[in-house]
Amino acid sequence: MATTKAPPPPADSRRWAALFFIGLAQLMIVLDGTVVNIALPSLQRDLGISDGDRQWVITAYTLAFGSLLLLGGRIADHTGRKRTFLIGLLGFAGASALGGAADNFEMLLCARALQGGFAALLGPSALSLVTVTFTQPKERAKAFGIWGAITAVGGAIGLLAGGALTDYLDWRWCLYVSVPIALIAVVGGYALLPESRREGTARFDIPGVLLVTGGLIAIVYATGRAESDGWASAEVIGLLAAGAVLLAAFAFVESRVSQPMLPPRLIANRTRGGAYLSVGLAMVAMFGAFLFMTYYLQAVKGYSPIRTGVAFLPMTVAVLMSAGGLATRLLPKVPPRMLIVPGMLLIAAGMLWLRTMETDTAYVKGVLVSGLLLGFGTGMIMPVAFNYATHGVDRRDAGVASASVNTAQQISSSIGTALLNTIATSATATYLASHATQGHSPAVAKKAMLEGFATAGTWAAGILLVGALVVVVLMNTPRPEHQAVTESAESAGGAEPVLAHP
Repeated sequence: MATTKAPPPPADSRRWAALFFIGLAQLMIVLDGTVVNIALPSLQRDLGISDGDRQWVITAYTLAFGSLLLLGGRIADHTGRKRTFLIGLLGFAGASALGGAADNFEMLLCARALQGGFAALLGPSALSLVTVTFTQPKERAKAFGIWGAITAVGGAIGLLAGGALTDYLDWRWCLYVSVPIALIAVVGGYALLPESRREGTARFDIPGVLLVTGGLIAIVYATGRAESDGWASAEVIGLLAAGAVLLAAFAFVESRVSQPMLPPRLIANRTRGGAYLSVGLAMVAMFGAFLFMTYYLQAVKGYSPIRTGVAFLPMTVAVLMSAGGLATRLLPKVPPRMLIVPGMLLIAAGMLWLRTMETDTAYVKGVLVSGLLLGFGTGMIMPVAFNYATHGVDRRDAGVASASVNTAQQISSSIGTALLNTIATSATATYLASHATQGHSPAVAKKAMLEGFATAGTWAAGILLVGALVVVVLMNTPRPEHQAVTESAESAGGAEPVLAHP
């Protein structure tokens, strides 16, 4: 007897309303990663922050976010995703208000670290809520399409908002702006979101969290101190050694605990390791470029904050065109390194282009060319790397594998920004010392600043070129069609096939 398949249930308008408020939270997280960049020169002047310490305004956020992200995902799964979502929103709002009211560097630094910590709770819980709220294939595809669009345009909105708020109000509003967004999301999330959690007893890897966070802070702080004390100073060497020991201890602990924060088997895979490496190196260059170009445009070229934000838009458009128009179409047809390696080479070229720029170089010949190279390169890397970050994982590790690539993104942003800023400020100081006979005129100061940016860009390009060689050797994954055949053959022997792309 034939049976009639029941039609899928109609879309629940409450779910789409809930997605709006979850999307607000995601927009706030992405926006906060870029909105402060444009305001950095203004807040540095107001709070009297040194050139060596200015990178902490960025790295305090990304370091706390990245080092606590995996723990935040586990907390959300076991204590309730809605509860964690609401706590993350309220905490983020409070930290943003604290940062906006900061009257000294230490207070601002504390606020930025708190923002990153609460973002580590908020990000995984928001994504998990989308996953459990939309289960029908068509609705799920639409929901994640909206989610991806929010993530893609959030950075551009942050650059424009940062410029407008700094120009027409004050840099403090770049932090205050998150408060009403968070409170609106709290009200809507409380009214519309269902609660969900994973069954079973949770075991939180607290030793792992303390070791990895302590190790990363020691390395980033040492990198920042090198600008004033020199790489050979006892303090810098001691901090670097302490960071290395803590990270080695973290690796040892993760191999021994029953529920590690970062299972070693995830990064032992060559494909996933290549994906994490490529994301990390791309973020080193992109965050360094945002920092250098912001200061070049405002301090050297005299751009206003809002004009600076507009100047970055072509880079964002290039990312979207490269990711959506090229990478996603080639992704099912070519091996991953065929996209990642050219992307890394384009980013390296974009950083090297800084060497061609002078204090009077036109925007079209300087920043625009560098930005387009960086944007197209990043767009070729990110979709591929995020796709292959869950390559061949056991289903129980899918969540932590996805979180790991985000962690690589944030941690690399922290270390890369600190390292490149130290290289830039050191090169600037060296230039000023060698041209002391010319006096400290504004023209010499501008050339010194540009020399620092070009030197740091050259180092970034060198790191990317070495990384590209590593990816060529390491990421030997075949194109998806060949891989599917191989894995299907394995499945005949009892293994479950797992494709590298959805």
